[in-house]
Amino acid sequence: MKYSTGMLAAVSLFPQFSFGAGKKISAYPIAFDYAAYPVSGVATTAQRMLSFKMDWSIKADPTVLSQASKDLYQHTENALYDGKWSFGAALPVQQRTDIMPQGYSNPTPTRNTKFVNFFAITDIHITDKESPNQLIYLQQQDPTYSGSNTSIYSPVMMYTTHVLDAAIQTANALHQQNPFDFAISLGDTCNNTQYNELRWYIDVLDGKVIMPSSGAHVGADSIDYQMPYQAAGLDKSIPWYQALGNHDHFFIGSFPVDADPTLGIRDSYIADAVWSVGDILVPNFTTFPALFSMENIKASSVAPSPYYMGVIDGASPYGNIINMGSVTDSVFTAGAPKVVADQNRRSLLRTEWVQEFYNTSTQPVGHGFNLVDKSNPESANGFACYSFIPKEGVPLKVIVLDNTQSEHDGSNDIHGHGYLDANRWAWLQAELAAGQAANQLMIIAAHIPIAVAPIGSELEWWLGDSTTTAQYENAVTIDGLVQTLWQHPNVIAWIAGHRHTNTVKAFISPDPAKSEQGFWQIETSSLRDFPQQFRTFEIYLNSDYTVSIVTLNVDPAIKEGTPAAKSRQYAIAAQQIIKTNLTPNFPNVADFTSPYQDSFLVPSMDPSRPQDGTTDETIQWVNLSTGTNGVPYNASYNAELFKQLSPQMVSVLKARYPQPA
Repeated sequence: MKYSTGMLAAVSLFPQFSFGAGKKISAYPIAFDYAAYPVSGVATTAQRMLSFKMDWSIKADPTVLSQASKDLYQHTENALYDGKWSFGAALPVQQRTDIMPQGYSNPTPTRNTKFVNFFAITDIHITDKESPNQLIYLQQQDPTYSGSNTSIYSPVMMYTTHVLDAAIQTANALHQQNPFDFAISLGDTCNNTQYNELRWYIDVLDGKVIMPSSGAHVGADSIDYQMPYQAAGLDKSIPWYQALGNHDHFFIGSFPVDADPTLGIRDSYIADAVWSVGDILVPNFTTFPALFSMENIKASSVAPSPYYMGVIDGASPYGNIINMGSVTDSVFTAGAPKVVADQNRRSLLRTEWVQEFYNTSTQPVGHGFNLVDKSNPESANGFACYSFIPKEGVPLKVIVLDNTQSEHDGSNDIHGHGYLDANRWAWLQAELAAGQAANQLMIIAAHIPIAVAPIGSELEWWLGDSTTTAQYENAVTIDGLVQTLWQHPNVIAWIAGHRHTNTVKAFISPDPAKSEQGFWQIETSSLRDFPQQFRTFEIYLNSDYTVSIVTLNVDPAIKEGTPAAKSRQYAIAAQQIIKTNLTPNFPNVADFTSPYQDSFLVPSMDPSRPQDGTTDETIQWVNLSTGTNGVPYNASYNAELFKQLSPQMVSVLKARYPQPA
């Protein structure tokens, strides 16, 4: 099956692909022919799973990740990793009744009415691998703290636009079988809040020609990940909506670009030399924080031996890393290694990031940001919260919530936590109240999930620190947020990305007599790192007036020999090397003695379950790490999630959707 365009004539320089005859890109220093990459074998994980070797007993030095792409490109045998895969058994759809009334005995009711069908993508992390201000070198230099951090380096970073293009073609094919009502992207479209990264992302969905290189555009005439190509584009009949992620407006997803102008972070994006900085990922408890702090950046900028962080050499077929190492190395006696500066690498302000979604050929113009309430006091500052009704006549609305930190909070902490300022918290409460009053079922779509990341980690719900500006303290605790959601029984789900996992969690009502207060949280993994999946959602009204959310993971379909196929091999090899825990389930404790919170006693990460140090029994996986029941190792989860509705909502739906005769 082919779902791409421009496949007309062959060009001898690239014999494995077809190219549009006579089609050139002329907006760059030289003109290039461009390709279109097809996909084949469209299926969901409910039909088949990827299978590959995963030996958890082998401990690899994480720094070998930097040689994996070369080994795989040259077909060098390595016992630690090979990236080879095949198709295995289908992943079952687990029926889940955790939040239903005790004794619920009808797990297979008739699905009378399909309310909506949509898909979600998230954490694409479109990456300009030639940008001069990355942290690539730390993954090779510091195995203790940075070696396992594939966010700063992985060979898949060469192919981020290609994976997105394959995913969009896969969604188009599924749309022909079972039409989608809309699509939603849950944030972290960019890796480093750059203009060119965002344009590549939007242009892939718009179906434009993509030039996935920057600076001198080296390798664009011969290297697969550098070559321009024709993106297929999302089917024009599918409207798509956008949420904001921390990587979309923070440097490397972690630091406000302009928090300290003396550091020159904004200038480093468009510089003609590779950025030098020390090991900013080493924990530093003497100042603040544990990892990734502005204090660490400040300290490392005057360190005796900072490092040039390196770039990907676009002329290398396997993405060789160049221009990296200690500034004292003899090769750098002439000073910082040079790159070709590129204004298209500029870092976007939040307002500029939002505005770019109006420059599009797909629908709706603005991709949801056109729905932002202009009377909101923050609307002129890049306010990124809105709601929409995805299907006319269906009592369901989607609340798109920006729960990323503020650029102005003054904190030295990494800015990857969950957070709502007073304005966003008031807006969310008003949206919940309005949906409840209008008898609308509600889905909250946000980048950051809740009550699943351990206190003290880089991903938990943020309560501020000693450096936080008072007016930017979090307006609500995690306990207050969950309690509020329970008080609005028409909330059926919170969907999120951020953690690159496919976790499903139940928020069970604290009152057994009011099971309708329970709701589900459904996380979707990244398109960048393994398992490189997106997720479909079908929401049904059942014959007993319960609701079912049927949610499936989908592997982007790929065709052998394409860049997307190579990306999958690299992603699997990276997982074989780093062995990231993609099935996390953290213990829930009553409090946590924190080295960085003012109060030192932080409330439980999850008020919905016992605070006794146990893990969450609602976070389940079909198989163990080695695979069971014929299902290979994976990090996916398919489920049918049942939701009890309130008596009021049942009455409304019975009147609108009477049982068929």
